Amino acid sequence: MNAYTLASLAAYFVLMIAIGLYAWRKSTDDSAGYLLAGRNLPPSVAALSAGASDMSGWLLLGLPGALYTAGLVEAWIGIGLFVGALANWIIVAPRLREQTERMGNALTIPQFLANRFPERGTMLRVTSAIIIVAFFTVYTAAGLVGGGKLFETAFAGILPNTGMSDYMMGIFITAGIVLAYTMVGGFLAVSLTDFVQGLIMMVALIIMPLVVMFGPGGSAGESLTQVPVDGFLDLTQGLTAIGFISAVTWGLGYFGQPHIIVRFMAIDKVKNVPRAAAYGMGWMGIALVGALGLGLAGRAYVERNGLVVDDPETIFIVLAQLLFHPAITGFLYAALLAAIMSTISSQLLVSSSSLTEDFYRLFLRRNASEREAVNVSRVAVALVAAAAMVIAADPESEVLGLVANAWAGFGAAFGPLILLALTWNGGEGRGMTGAGAVAGLVTGAGVVAAWIALGWNTAFLGGPGLYEIVPGFAAALIAIVVVSRLTRRNAPNA
Repeated sequence: MNAYTLASLAAYFVLMIAIGLYAWRKSTDDSAGYLLAGRNLPPSVAALSAGASDMSGWLLLGLPGALYTAGLVEAWIGIGLFVGALANWIIVAPRLREQTERMGNALTIPQFLANRFPERGTMLRVTSAIIIVAFFTVYTAAGLVGGGKLFETAFAGILPNTGMSDYMMGIFITAGIVLAYTMVGGFLAVSLTDFVQGLIMMVALIIMPLVVMFGPGGSAGESLTQVPVDGFLDLTQGLTAIGFISAVTWGLGYFGQPHIIVRFMAIDKVKNVPRAAAYGMGWMGIALVGALGLGLAGRAYVERNGLVVDDPETIFIVLAQLLFHPAITGFLYAALLAAIMSTISSQLLVSSSSLTEDFYRLFLRRNASEREAVNVSRVAVALVAAAAMVIAADPESEVLGLVANAWAGFGAAFGPLILLALTWNGGEGRGMTGAGAVAGLVTGAGVVAAWIALGWNTAFLGGPGLYEIVPGFAAALIAIVVVSRLTRRNAPNA
């Protein structure tokens, strides 16, 4: 490992810790500051924080790896995500920012749901918190897998000999850095580091595809059509109806991702939501195009030069080592770590907020002081991280597969619920009921879990699998509407 590369990474780590310390001094005196930065995020910070926490290592590992393997047909996932994110900013963001503050100044999604449907408040908080902690532990594990793959591929034989594999050492280092600034600085630290990490990711996704295709030593620009994969540049090659539905419906998941929509709650003013949306969608468009170009050009470069890449999800790491000056390689590694760490930190904080606000303060210590609640949140961050490390310990884990399962779980459980809670009859409880909300949560999560357990996400009705978010989202939507209509007479606000 070149000294320039190590210096670039060291500078990145120091910057993240410094941001954490700054946030610790600014906003960790009470729960509102630690968990939501006092609802005072500028639009640019909120937008890039939402984007960076959304995309994770999936953007630099999973999506390029899928395109590397199958070609342009995998771009439908990115297209579906872009449309879903745009709808999320338009439909959910302004309403959630306004209603969470108006309805009891809710700091978490479970709190908002309890305030929105007081007749089922406790059940909603507990059920929501269980789903959040369970699926986010898996989601966090996906990020740690990405960190493990980076260190296993890029730092093989360089890390200290501790009797631990490079993969596991990578998991411990990634988790350690994230825990340092998340536990210390809370939501403000996570948001500010996300902003910086989002910029780093965007620059990397502009630089790498261009260098691979047109730069000295790259020469992949003219060889995309020579990749020995049928229809490599065909957007519909081998695409079935179920495959198309499974790909584009990734976008449905946005409405129910707590680590993303909580950023909407923290924007400084409702009137600034459109500006934040413009920043966020611009960033996302550039990032997705860069990831698509990386996967396609990376495969062309590998074929042209007779290289062997054992794990397609490491193509970003391989190209960073081959084509760039060591100092730039360090920057690119930092970009990958930024993608991984931005999402892990967001997920850990949302999980800890649910454990603290929706379990500890609800059942154990209702009168806990603000300082005590903040300290409990810090402990909860560490506990969730430890559980995720256990799940991530399998080096055969695939980033895209773990992300897909967790994304579907949140999207189906919370997506229909959040949409209808904010929009059905103006969000005042005259249409949807608390019983309907509980039914939607349980049905969405249950159908997704059952679909995965039965293997129908990989093989369905004798053909390719149907992505579990489709049946989960539909079932939750139906459950909410049916149960709400049956119980409306008994709802206080009916």
